[in-house]
Amino acid sequence: MHYTYKTFGTCSRIIDLDINDGVVTNVKFTGGCEGNLKSIPILVDGMKADDVARKLSGVTCGGKATSCGDQLARAVTEAKRVEEELRQSKL
Repeated sequence: MHYTYKTFGTCSRIIDLDINDGVVTNVKFTGGCEGNLKSIPILVDGMKADDVARKLSGVTCGGKATSCGDQLARAVTEAKRVEEELRQSKL
């Protein structure tokens, strides 16, 4: 399932990702620090959403209360919830 998440509190504006059976792939950030946002998708590709969320949740950037990593943690958590709801609605 493809999922688009609108970020808040970060330089990146949007995170696009695919989630299938709780596994995250094809993460793409729009906006933000190019180097970091090229690296994060490589590191999390093929990881379970729960593992991504556990590792990145709460990470801050500078004086901000969040970061692109923290926003990704929120995005995958939300995407996983939506994926599970869709699966349940098909039963």
